[in-house]
Order: sequence, then structure tokens, then C-alpha cells
Amino acid sequence: MSSPDPITYASAGVDVEAGDRAVELMKDAIKATHTANVVGGVGGFAGLYDVSKLLTYRKPLLATSTDGVGTKVAIAQAMDIHDTIGFDLVGMVVDDIVVVGAEPLYMTDYIACGKVVPDRIAAIVRGIASACSVAGTALVGGETAEHPGLLGEHEYDVAGAATGVVEADALLGPDRVREGDVIIGMASSGLHSNGYSLVRRVINQAGWALDRQVSELGRTLGEELLEPTRVYAADCLDLARHFPLDSDGAVHGFSHVTGGGLAANLARVLPRGLEATVDRSTWSLPPVFSLVSELGSVPLPDLERTLNLGVGMVAVVSAAGADSAVARLNDRGVPAWVMGQVARASHESTDGPDYVQGAKGVDGGSVRLVGSYA
Repeated sequence: MSSPDPITYASAGVDVEAGDRAVELMKDAIKATHTANVVGGVGGFAGLYDVSKLLTYRKPLLATSTDGVGTKVAIAQAMDIHDTIGFDLVGMVVDDIVVVGAEPLYMTDYIACGKVVPDRIAAIVRGIASACSVAGTALVGGETAEHPGLLGEHEYDVAGAATGVVEADALLGPDRVREGDVIIGMASSGLHSNGYSLVRRVINQAGWALDRQVSELGRTLGEELLEPTRVYAADCLDLARHFPLDSDGAVHGFSHVTGGGLAANLARVLPRGLEATVDRSTWSLPPVFSLVSELGSVPLPDLERTLNLGVGMVAVVSAAGADSAVARLNDRGVPAWVMGQVARASHESTDGPDYVQGAKGVDGGSVRLVGSYA
């Protein structure tokens, strides 16, 4: 039996013309990330990237990563601010790649939404493109999918993937870390993109609105929660290139502090048999973390397993290069400090929340948190 009224794709909830308008609005931002290595323009079925430079590598290793932003998108949607969430997406993806010393070459994005609103989609992509420019990564393609009936009209989710390259003999990681190495912390810009399910539960239970002015934060709650993730890729690559593996002050590894917190992520880049002692007294908790803790009576172990607590990236460096590495990061505008050291695994107690050995399927080294936050 036929329908009394003709059913079109538009009446089913998908507006192809709106998608085309969104592409037009974002084209210039995407093109701004393109270098001579990007082949073709915007809108092709596949993004093309000229990798001829890999011919100069002795043994190039490709590195890849994919991620999303999690429930932080709910804050962006509630505040109707969409041009910052791209920094969260890019940071989550490219900063996983630089951990092994790889240069992130290019990235693609995926946006699923209930309804394509061209200005909103373009704002999201402009944010992604801006962050790619900061990271030195080309945005070579993407997809916007309209899912009426699955997502609400004002709902969306974002994801992305990137590919990088590193010379095999320059690969960073657990095999490079040595007894006596120093742990350097790099300040986060705020919550970044992890733990928002906990944070949102805390503020909802407290009944706090996003437009609430919070004196400890110096701005509204929503503005703080939407603070973009700091993108470390260019800074980490600069550090690794300035202090190569064959130098006295070599960088041996990085750890991107995301889900699981500082200890669990640092343990992933340490070899079994070595232990990093991290002194909490070397930095102060930024106000937003203290606020979440106090407002929700969140136990410290839970905070440390969920949020970055002010440290977004960690470098593991030779002791000889520690002071120079800290100075170089500070000169680049990244607050950094010495927060601990690597030693042989101790025979102290391994019970309790202050100790982590291995994490996320990696049977690696261990991390011990000591002291109290300054």
C-alpha cells in the first residue's frame, strides 16, 4: 500500500542541501591546514597526502590513533558554543601519536548529528582545523552524518583519527627509559576531555547551573568546563628533536594523561622493573579540580584515577637534560616542572591507591604517588 504523501529524504529528516552548505562554510578553515603535501581539495571521496618524504627515512614506522571527546560535547551543546570542542578532539588524537615520538601528518574527522545546522557544523570543523594548525597537522577529510531519530535535533558527537610517522631508531617508549631518568610534568589547561561523566554528575547533583559565576574560577562554571584541551604535539616534537636519543639530555618518552589519570598512564611508558616516584607537592591542584572534589565529596583516589589534576602531558628525560627541557617548555609557553624520578622498583608496599603497576593491558613499570598537593 502506498503512502498518501510522497516520502522524500528531506521529509525523513536528512537535509542534503544543509550538508552542502556546511561544507562551503568550513572549506577555508580546512584549506588553512593544508601544506604542499596535501593533494587535491576539499570534498573528495578520500583525502590524499603526498608521503614522498618517507623515501628519506631509513625505516619509517606509521603511528595511528583515533578518539572522541566523550560527554564534554554535552557541555558544548548546552552552552551552544561549538568552536572549541575541536581542540579537545585533536588533542586527544594527535597527542597520543607524539608519545612515541611520531609526527602527526594528517587527520580526518567524523561528526554524527541529529540535524545538520550548517553554522554549527562549520563551527565544530573550524575548531578542529584551528587545533590541527597548532599541532602542525593537515586536516585532509571528514564526514558529517545526519541521524534523525537516533540523535536529537541539537545533539551531535565527534570523533577523529590521525596518522603520523617516526624513524624506527627514534621511537620513544619503555625500552628507552632508564634508572635515574627524571619525570617532567606539563600543565593542563583544565579538565581536558576526560572524566566529564563524573564532573557532570557532581554539578547536576549540586544543582549548579552552567551560567553560575564561580569566584574560585574567575568565570562561569560553563566557561571553565568548556576550556579547550591544550594541544602538546608541536611542543613535544620540538623537545624530542632538540634532545635526541643520542644526546646527553635525551628525551626517552612521553605519557599523555587521559582516562585513568596520571599514575596509570605514566606506568604504560615505563619498563617492568622500574618505578617512577611522583611527588604531589611539586604542584598545586588548579581550582576546578578542588571544586569538583569538594562539591561532590569525591575521594582523592577516585579523582586521581579519573581526572588529570593539572598535568596533561609528562616527559621522561635523562637527568642531564631535565633543567634544559623544563626551560625549553616554559619558553614555548608550556608551564613545566620536575615532578619525580625513575628508579629500580622498591620493596615498599604495593597495596593502596598510591601505587599502580601496569595499566590498560600493558604489563609495564610502576608509579608511586607520594606527598600531598601543594
